Amino acid sequence: MKIAIPLAAGKLSLHFGHCEEFALVEVDDQNKNITQTTTAQPPGHQPGVLPRWLHEQGATVIIAGGMGLRAQQLFAENNINVVLGAAAASPEQLANAYIKGDLQTGDNICDH
Repeated sequence: MKIAIPLAAGKLSLHFGHCEEFALVEVDDQNKNITQTTTAQPPGHQPGVLPRWLHEQGATVIIAGGMGLRAQQLFAENNINVVLGAAAASPEQLANAYIKGDLQTGDNICDH
């Protein structure tokens, strides 16, 4: 599994489309632990670009604070599971909580 997390100042960016970079957290599915975390600069924000790009990076999950409905559909079309309503935290904290089933999520903060 590879989890994509949009970042601003090293923590979850509450709107994925305006992030500075993405953390790509690789997880060993059997042992439920992080094996590697890298960061990557996303291409420019245009409809449909980020879901395709993250799919090409091998992402299977994206954790975000908020996301519009169309973006959610595009991620689904690219076989990326969308987790919304996460609070700002480090990529490792978010990924560890997700793989342990402890990730606290709230409302989708995106209004479009």
